[in-house]
Amino acid sequence: MLETILNKLAELCVSFGGKLLAAILVLIIGTIAIKLVMKVLRKKKLGKHEDPTVHRFLLNIIKTALYILLVVTIIAILGVPMASMVAAIASAGVAIGLALQGSLSNLAGGIMILIFRPFKLDDFIEASGFSGTVVDIGIFYTTLRTADNKSITIPNGALMNDKVINYSVHKTRRLDFSFNVAYGSDVDKIKSILLEEAAKHELTLKDPAPFARLSKQSDHSLTFTLRVWVESANYWTLNFDLLEAINARFAAEGIEIPFNQIDVHVKNK
Repeated sequence: MLETILNKLAELCVSFGGKLLAAILVLIIGTIAIKLVMKVLRKKKLGKHEDPTVHRFLLNIIKTALYILLVVTIIAILGVPMASMVAAIASAGVAIGLALQGSLSNLAGGIMILIFRPFKLDDFIEASGFSGTVVDIGIFYTTLRTADNKSITIPNGALMNDKVINYSVHKTRRLDFSFNVAYGSDVDKIKSILLEEAAKHELTLKDPAPFARLSKQSDHSLTFTLRVWVESANYWTLNFDLLEAINARFAAEGIEIPFNQIDVHVKNK
C-alpha cells in the first residue's frame, strides 16, 4: 500500500515537475521575447504618420497585453483548466474592478487624453497644482519634469477632471507687465520709455506691436501696463531682461517709484 502511494507521488512529482519546468522556461523566454519586441517597437513607428504621444501610449498597451498573454500561457501549461480559470478571472475581475475604481478611471483618463489630445509629449503644462514638461503619458499616469528637474506623477483621471493649461500649444505668448510710478510723473514719457525698451530687445516680436498705456490710478501711484509678444521658447528670457532694463532706465531717467505711505495730519485745538 505504501509502495503504491509513493509510486503515485513520484508520478505526480514527475508530471507536475515537468509542467513546472516548462512554465519556468516559458516565463524566462517569454520575458526576454517581450523585452526584445518592445525594444524593436520603440525604434519603429506603429503608423505612417504616428504622433510620439500616441506611439508611447500604444507601446504601454502592447506591453501590458503581452505580459497578460504570458501569464495566461503559463497558467495553461501548469494544467489549470481554462474553464475554471475563466470563471475565476471573471469572479476576481468584479472584486478587482470594485477595488481599483480609481485605477480604472485613470485608464479611462489615459484613453481620453489620447483621443482629445489636451497635451502631448514635450508640452509644458500646468495641472493639479503642478507645472512642468510632459515626459511620459502612461496607461494610468502622466509624468511631468518640473523646471527644477523634479519628477511629478499625476493620475490620468485627475488630469481629465481638472483644468489643464498648455503653454506649448501656440508658438507665441504675450508678456504682461505692470509698473507703478509716482503721481506727477510725465505720462507720455513713461509710455515712451516702456515702448522704447520693449522695441529694442531682439526677442520682442514686431507684430503684434508692443502696447503701453496708463491703466490704473491707485491711492499712492500711477500704474502702467506694458504688453509684449514673444515666441513661447523665449518667454522667461524676455520677461527678466525687460524687467531689469526698465528698472535701470527708470533709475537713469529719475522716475520715482512710490512706496505705500500714510499721511498723518495733526490739528491743534
